[in-house]
Amino acid sequence: MKKILSLFLALLMIFSVVSLVGCGEKETLKFGMGVYSYSSKVQSATDEAKGLGEGVVTVAAVLLDKNDKIVKCVIDTADNKVNFTADGKAETAEAFKTKYELGDNYGMKAYGGAKKEWFEQVDALTALVIGKNVDEVKALLAEDEKGTDDVISAGCTITITDFVKALVKAFANATESEATADDSLKLGIISSQASANDATAEKAGSNGFDTAISATVINADKKVVATAIDTVSFSVSFDTKGVTTDEAKALISKGEQGDNYGMKAYGGAKKEWFEQIDALETLCVGKTADEITALAADGKGVADVQSAGCTITITDVVKAVAASAK
Repeated sequence: MKKILSLFLALLMIFSVVSLVGCGEKETLKFGMGVYSYSSKVQSATDEAKGLGEGVVTVAAVLLDKNDKIVKCVIDTADNKVNFTADGKAETAEAFKTKYELGDNYGMKAYGGAKKEWFEQVDALTALVIGKNVDEVKALLAEDEKGTDDVISAGCTITITDFVKALVKAFANATESEATADDSLKLGIISSQASANDATAEKAGSNGFDTAISATVINADKKVVATAIDTVSFSVSFDTKGVTTDEAKALISKGEQGDNYGMKAYGGAKKEWFEQIDALETLCVGKTADEITALAADGKGVADVQSAGCTITITDVVKAVAASAK
């Protein structure tokens, strides 16, 4: 009888262990964001046309499994333009929107004859990359900057070079997180007028924008599980005749600049920009969109933000995180 009882208890323990394993925590995923940006066009003003500065910021975020394959993916692009006149006057831009935010108003179907709008084509691409590793994502890019036959047949016929470059960066930046496949992955991209200064005889004019970026993982309780924040700045200069000598070039985000951003070297700050943003990212975890919005007061952070080590102006980055957290 004792042997039977002992055998029963042993089997019960094994069953309990197996049950616990089966009901254990879900696999946690790596989380990464990549930003690929550049000034795509710069031209002087003429009597017939305004001067132009155009900057493109493409953002991709991914959740990766233990084999570094994509579980979730989001992509968006901010293509912002600023203008100035032939007499050196800067023009303030209207509200900036990303290509995804423009939706049907982007006009690929209405004006370009496309079968699918930009956001629909990007949705097709993000669906296609699920289950792929970084090399497989790279292999989706054909020589003409469009996708391979698999990409085109999936419904994405636009140029995908920028998307792939942003995705490759997202893979490279991916780190362990508490995110799971049940969580949502979102982007928040907020562009705002950074400068709009008329040219004078003594000083060149300038016109530009800042694009604050956040990729955020949200759980079922609408709280932040993980977030990544960055900012890209663009400016074009010109003289009193609307002539610019600036050229199209790569734009390096503040986070990517690292110590070269120079807050410690030239601004006397105790922490560099990326270090301060790291502190803010940590502080956002566990908070809802409204709680994150409350972190910004008069441009800089509340006492909790300051004591965490983030003393920079955070208005736009907080808006970006809050937008992605919604």
